[in-house]
Amino acid sequence: MKTLHHATGAALTAIALALSGCTYASEESASPEGNSSDTEPSSNAEIIESIKKDPSIAAMVPDDIKKSGTLRNGVAANYAPAEFIDTDGSTVIGYDIDYITAVGKLMGLKVTTTNAAFPSLIPALGSKYDVSVSAFTITLEREKQVTMASYFKAGFSMAVPKGNPKKISPDDLCGHTVAVQTGTAQETAAQHKSKQCVKAGRKPIDLLSYASQSDATTNVTGGKADVLYADSVITGYAIKQTSKLEALGGITDAAKFGVVTAKNDGGLSKAIQVATQKLIDDGTMKKLLAAWGTQDGLIKTSQVNPKS
Repeated sequence: MKTLHHATGAALTAIALALSGCTYASEESASPEGNSSDTEPSSNAEIIESIKKDPSIAAMVPDDIKKSGTLRNGVAANYAPAEFIDTDGSTVIGYDIDYITAVGKLMGLKVTTTNAAFPSLIPALGSKYDVSVSAFTITLEREKQVTMASYFKAGFSMAVPKGNPKKISPDDLCGHTVAVQTGTAQETAAQHKSKQCVKAGRKPIDLLSYASQSDATTNVTGGKADVLYADSVITGYAIKQTSKLEALGGITDAAKFGVVTAKNDGGLSKAIQVATQKLIDDGTMKKLLAAWGTQDGLIKTSQVNPKS
């Protein structure tokens, strides 16, 4: 689900988390991201394969889903390493995919994942999709529309070209060009910050919004933008995948991510919460995340509709 709130404080934090959270827009057909190393860790495939059906969790699954034998997941697959397209150009992979596949195994269900435009995900819950595991930040606004079961946490962070040639301060982005993915909390936060710059008599932020996170990253490494602004796990992954970026400041605005289901999901969210807690308690979740370098996002307790 983006960091810029240092100077503006609680007001910006509230606006960013309430309006968008760590989510993002996507194209119907996302382009492959990263390089040939961006394939699902083989260790995770083995871990998932070894997971057995848990009868008590399977019994909690709504009858219609149980009878279908399939848990349908919808995602915006252009946000590595959470969900993105593998090098074959079609398979969706990422830590979100490994996680929900493991949940499906405990439920005795096959998980199918469809890549779609982000704005279409929530409206399609309960009809086209049973769940959406697409790095959604849990917010009170979202909980009014859907049900959310927590499974991960992340914050906002920034990156700049190595050496920070423009000597940018994470507390002062006025007059700088900032690259974000369209629809993210970072986009909202940067817009608000830019208004604060103008009110202070300074130059506004030159905000560049891209449909794909990879495009935002590319335009920073290529020099078109000064700052990359995204979820902490996304920024960290971008730094890891390229030798051209470094972190700018620390992580701020930590928030939990949630599996999204329909408001009236027949108990599916509770089954997901119980399955998630089992994965956390037996150490499987940590192993799945570690394979992607995202173990810092591990939470201790999964909840249905926790306070944001």
